[in-house]
Amino acid sequence: MSHVLHRSLTQTYPTAVAGDGPYLIDSNGRRYLDASGGAAVSCLGHSDPEVIEAIRQQVGQLAYAHTSFFTTEVMEELADFLVARAPAGLDSVYFVSGGSEAVETALKLARQYFVEIGQPSRSHVIARRQSYHGNTLGALAAGGNQWRRQQFQPLLIDVSHVSPCYAYRDQRADETSEQYATRLADELDAEIQRLGADKVMAFIAEPVVGATLGAVPAVAGYFKKIREVCDRHGVLLILDEVMCGMGRTGSLFAAEQEGISADLITIAKGLGAGYQPIGATLLSGKIRDAIAKGSGYFQHGHTYIGHATACAAALAVQKSIEARGLLNQVQVQGEALQARLQQVLGEHAHVGDIRGRGLFRGIELVQDRQSKAPFDPALKLHARIKQAAMAQGLMCYPMGGTLDGRRGDHILLAPPYIIDASHVDEIAEKLVKAIDTTLNAL
Repeated sequence: MSHVLHRSLTQTYPTAVAGDGPYLIDSNGRRYLDASGGAAVSCLGHSDPEVIEAIRQQVGQLAYAHTSFFTTEVMEELADFLVARAPAGLDSVYFVSGGSEAVETALKLARQYFVEIGQPSRSHVIARRQSYHGNTLGALAAGGNQWRRQQFQPLLIDVSHVSPCYAYRDQRADETSEQYATRLADELDAEIQRLGADKVMAFIAEPVVGATLGAVPAVAGYFKKIREVCDRHGVLLILDEVMCGMGRTGSLFAAEQEGISADLITIAKGLGAGYQPIGATLLSGKIRDAIAKGSGYFQHGHTYIGHATACAAALAVQKSIEARGLLNQVQVQGEALQARLQQVLGEHAHVGDIRGRGLFRGIELVQDRQSKAPFDPALKLHARIKQAAMAQGLMCYPMGGTLDGRRGDHILLAPPYIIDASHVDEIAEKLVKAIDTTLNAL
């Protein structure tokens, strides 16, 4: 019996022993093409020599120094690197150990900002249904993933949830994309006014919704309208780029493609590519200045923030992505993957939508294409497809509850940025086999 409390106590896991580029290898020598990057993490694959060497050098020089005593050269350099490439107005970085911590940090920064500027009544957060922002209690409260929230509901702060920008399901046949975006922005505006504009501190959203909806991008112009609503009411905009940022959608920050900036942006996953646990919250100058000119102290912290080895890994990852032109590779191979998926699944009787940006793609499964009716959730179709894909030597990220936390199934793909055309073909071929094997067995 394993003494590890695994995620599932009813499942036996293969033992991963090695990595080879976009592949993981188990103790039996079996190779798995990592078409999901784990959870959109391993953007450089599993054996990048430059990153490994950077970690070795940093550990040999200085593994860790607590940030209440010291800063480090590598943390300062990583912050400089990110700020130089961040959307306008973001000029400080707070390093943490993962995405949930980054979101908790953003929420606390938003609250402290308003306390510092003399607006302590602002404490309410608005988010979107069918979103995911992390598993710590503040992040879980902000998220709209009903399955994850349900049993912990009594522990969660009260957060309002408005509609997601989910055109496949929610855009009406009689409205243009602009009209749809306007309708959603008006919904946010109405919710702010319902709560009282002087009571709302932040609106949080994923530029491309990740695990809960399956790589759903917003329609054109949506985030510009959302930014306008937030500005009109003095509400901070938090963009959660933990899964969709750091090049995953083809630009370093997903916000670039929306033509906006934010007051706070959270990143993780692709920041360190899994070589070390790291995340970060980027904040605007006005938030930093409010704290600096007020109390002078951000009332927050974790033991491992700004961990030198983690920062060295992330800096090596980001320098490698830039030096090797991998953002362009994400765009090129992302379009190739979309085209290949359309070729093999576009007319599939049980595939309703294929969507996404860059190397961040989602496939929504339906029982009936015309009505878009989902499969019976009791079938746990997503779990069956994951098992069938693993049997094919393919790692993908299927999830259930796409529509409302209970109904609906989708598959998320987020392969490493280093894949080539042969890997695109392998993903498509193995995924089709996994889907058809599963459906034929129902």
